[in-house]
Amino acid sequence: MTPDASPPPSATQRWVLHLDMDSFFASVEQLTRPTLRGRPVLVGGAGQRGVVAGASYEARAYGAHSAMPMHQARRLVGARAVVVRPRGVVYGLASARVFQTVRAVIPVIEQLSMDEAFGEPEELIGATAAQVGEFCARLRERVLQETGLVASVGAGSGKQIAKIASDLAKPRGQRVIARAEQQEVLEALPVRSLWGIGPVANERLQKVGVETIGDLAGLDRAEIISLLGATTGPALHALARGIDDRVVAERGEAKSVSAETTFAKDLLTKREIKVALAATGEAAHRRLLRDGRGARTVIAKFRKADMSAVTRSTTLAYATTSLSVLLAAAQRVAVDPAEIGAIRLVGVGFAGLSSQQQTVLFPDLDLAVPVEQDGAGGWASSQDDMGAEPAPPPEPELTFDAGADVRHPDYGHGWVQGSGQGVVTVRFETRTSGPGRVQTFAVADPSLTAGDPSDSLDWQGWSADPPDSPVEHFAENLA
Repeated sequence: MTPDASPPPSATQRWVLHLDMDSFFASVEQLTRPTLRGRPVLVGGAGQRGVVAGASYEARAYGAHSAMPMHQARRLVGARAVVVRPRGVVYGLASARVFQTVRAVIPVIEQLSMDEAFGEPEELIGATAAQVGEFCARLRERVLQETGLVASVGAGSGKQIAKIASDLAKPRGQRVIARAEQQEVLEALPVRSLWGIGPVANERLQKVGVETIGDLAGLDRAEIISLLGATTGPALHALARGIDDRVVAERGEAKSVSAETTFAKDLLTKREIKVALAATGEAAHRRLLRDGRGARTVIAKFRKADMSAVTRSTTLAYATTSLSVLLAAAQRVAVDPAEIGAIRLVGVGFAGLSSQQQTVLFPDLDLAVPVEQDGAGGWASSQDDMGAEPAPPPEPELTFDAGADVRHPDYGHGWVQGSGQGVVTVRFETRTSGPGRVQTFAVADPSLTAGDPSDSLDWQGWSADPPDSPVEHFAENLA
């Protein structure tokens, strides 16, 4: 390109959008359980170690927010707080439908998580801010009509500006930042608002008087490098000045899949560890099957009560999707709490993913797990007979914990509002029912059975495309 030639239009006239679903987890709960609409909802564990995974805007008005200890959030909200346990499968389906809808308008999106993504519509190249605003309004309306969920959308010259714009648009809005105003908008924001500025970098910058993005933009190159390093510093300096040419692209294939479970009570025995590995491994295996590739490496993660972590792994001679083989590998690297201390979290991951899978002549060799035999070490097969099929998963166990999904032959789908004194109170409602009726049953009533949480969405005739890695990762970890 000659010195006086103009850059291609896509470089100077591009518009990047950032779509962020408003209070996603809590909004899905309010969507599928109409009684909760307008109430302060806290999604997360209710135990002593419970953490808020999502808070409705009604709960946020009291100061509650994600990642806050649940006991603190409940104290802030008071008696009006409604605590529901996470339902990862429901959020995963809702996310899949949201972004299926978005892709019908913007074919290529970069999905960051279950509830946010970037898009760069070709039709907006060279568009005016007003035209971009009209596009965002149509997109938000389409998502609302298709899913019943509200999205905030921001638009700007690059990913950074678009993300800041969507933050400014919340809740339930949109914000278009034109190039002519982007520097004015950036300069007044706290430097912590800039993508890539974490707590350590923020503290370092504040010590030298850099408190806003404008302050950061005003530093010279030498100062930036001395404060933030030769690689990170210049990149952040460019973002502070509104320069962001990062492309929007579909995320690549996952390098690994995993699931984690945090337990309300510490695990104290190796038997408890093995049970936890089996349950968490099955959750990770479901995601592996959706990925479509086999795994060679099995990783087991254990977080101790003091928050330190122990990670162990083993690698097979071939890639496989066999649940029996993969779980047996995880069991071989299990820790013993009697030796290392109490365990509060167990994770199972599968790596070395490959589409090339191998049929094994003697699979029982990979099903062997170490056992104790009168104090002497030994090996046992996890199957009674070589080549036998693994036992089918048990039927879902019916629990009457608050928030559990249940079903009744006459009243349909419902959720448990409370139980005690031998009775259980259920509210029967779904997304389309409006606030539902309440019925009380004896705990032993055989007509009340475990319900499929996804039935609460009541999306008859709709099927999800295969979810991508961000959706499945978060859905499995919330399940």
